[in-house]
Amino acid sequence: MRKGIYLENTPLEKALELWSARLGTSGSGPLEGEQVPLEEALGRVTAAAVIARLSSPFYHAAAMDGYAVRFMDTFGASELSPKRLALGEEALYVDTGDPLPDRFNAVVMVEDVNLIRGQESAIEIIQPVTPWQNVRVIGEDIVATELILPENHRMRPVDIGAVISGGHTSVMVRRRPRVVVIPTGTELVEPGTELKKGDIIEYNSRILSSLVSEWGGEPVRIRPVPDDIEKIKAAILSGTETGDLVVINAGSSAGSEDYTAKAISELGEVLLHGINIKPGKPVILGWVKNRPVLGIPGYPVSAYITFKLFAEPLVYRLQGLEPPPPEIIRARLSRQVASALGQEEFLRVKVGRVAENLIATPVSRGAGVLMSLVRADGFVRIPAMSEGFGAGTDVDVDMLRSRDEIEHTIVCIGSHDNALDLLANTLKKNYPAFSLSSAHVGSLGGLIALQRREAHCAGTHMFDEETGEYNISFINRLLAGRRIILVNLVYRTQGLIVPKGNPKQIKGFADLARKDIVFINRQCGAGTRMLTDKHLKELGIDPKDIRGYEREEYTHMGVASAVLTGLADTGLGILAAARALDLDFIAVAKERYDLALPAEYLSDPKIAALLRTIRENAEFRQMVESLGGYDTTDMGKVMYES
Repeated sequence: MRKGIYLENTPLEKALELWSARLGTSGSGPLEGEQVPLEEALGRVTAAAVIARLSSPFYHAAAMDGYAVRFMDTFGASELSPKRLALGEEALYVDTGDPLPDRFNAVVMVEDVNLIRGQESAIEIIQPVTPWQNVRVIGEDIVATELILPENHRMRPVDIGAVISGGHTSVMVRRRPRVVVIPTGTELVEPGTELKKGDIIEYNSRILSSLVSEWGGEPVRIRPVPDDIEKIKAAILSGTETGDLVVINAGSSAGSEDYTAKAISELGEVLLHGINIKPGKPVILGWVKNRPVLGIPGYPVSAYITFKLFAEPLVYRLQGLEPPPPEIIRARLSRQVASALGQEEFLRVKVGRVAENLIATPVSRGAGVLMSLVRADGFVRIPAMSEGFGAGTDVDVDMLRSRDEIEHTIVCIGSHDNALDLLANTLKKNYPAFSLSSAHVGSLGGLIALQRREAHCAGTHMFDEETGEYNISFINRLLAGRRIILVNLVYRTQGLIVPKGNPKQIKGFADLARKDIVFINRQCGAGTRMLTDKHLKELGIDPKDIRGYEREEYTHMGVASAVLTGLADTGLGILAAARALDLDFIAVAKERYDLALPAEYLSDPKIAALLRTIRENAEFRQMVESLGGYDTTDMGKVMYES
């Protein structure tokens, strides 16, 4: 029966139109109002016009410290011919904000008054005033019956002050849209639960609930519901009684335990199941008991994208607002991106300004990689009928961060090292305006990014067997004609990472050819890959004879994780990665890891801050050394200048 419901391939724009049309015909418009104290009104949306009950000020008030006078009594006053006024009869002292005494219609500023020595009954003024000069007259700010705020206006701090000034203590605002979030899955456990194999910590509902709050709604989070169709149906029915939108997270695909579509269809109506986007295809648009019901995938990236697409417009609509327009910037894609025909892809990218260009660098594309959203600065949408974009293509980026943050981001592309994460944190801690964004494409990829002027710096550790030097010959070949500074970050120990206890008794590269050994490799162009190939060549081992040689990871931690989880028996990586996951390590080489920086960027304040952090921050140096397998003797030293 589930397979009879699944899975369409509706274009995204058509799905959004269908959703909007159904919301319109069902009366899903602005919600009713509720009266709330003004102290609780920040961010709320007015449900009716706010009209002033009082004028502000509601009396004539002195706008300056000075003396209240009748303007006619000041005619003719000047520095050469001061005019004397009797205190009490012709002038009265007032402070700023004091009510203007009856009979008076102006204020002479205290700076324009001479006190007469030995005479306390009069003052001297040295210039005349005009009617109501230096006086805040009744209604200068707000006039009773004046419109203070219109309906469908989001309350700001200044609005609260204006409404209070207009004589109100409370305001009629729209009820917050209630969004019921139902996480489903027998494998889900709450944070803090003691974990066993197969458990998944439930966090999607917290992401979705936070988005609802950010949009001005009220999230109602339900505890995880197991994969039981009757329990899922009961949760949906309960949600329709309290919520304006019900969202079921996970179970929207067509697996043996995906019950969402069936549950919605038995309780109400499935409008659509499946849209042609990647990630996020198995979306369900439904209706139960006159309430919109949204089924979204369980993978976090898919859930985030589809929830924003279909829930955000509705939450704003129920408040009587339009969603804020996306901030779109134009950027140049740093590398080629292939995409499958027939599905619109939401590509996550990092963005940074390098010289005059905004550069967008793709990050991980997995639907389950939550950190890709944490690291991403925006999305590039690849059309359904496109096979992708070539390197250097100008693309539109829908931003997740502000443009100002992007302008202050250092783009580091190249080889991965755990020290870069520590460097990024230390830089941000000491220079909050600046960020370090690193993309791990290997040493060769980093130097090519510098060649294309797509990065400020590149991490590199390529060894030249002919010269016995690190990095220099590659810089001279790939970056000829440019002044490049090679700054050492660390010396580090590379070796074979193996499970705790080394159960297969791996001793060196020769063991990689054994039939019982599965290897995990680094990507082409990585210095670690080049080191692997060097040792295999010296031993006369054909890579084709190594099981897993073709399987690649992009970071040392990725290699260590593959060994920890049993995907591989060993892989080449740094000691710090092995220690981080409590794995054993067989050292094979000590290598130099440098940052290559074009000299034209050295005067950039953010690059200067980066170099100061490397050279002068003792805390950073100590943290790197504590990882294990690092020598910081030359940290910050210029090793070569081309």
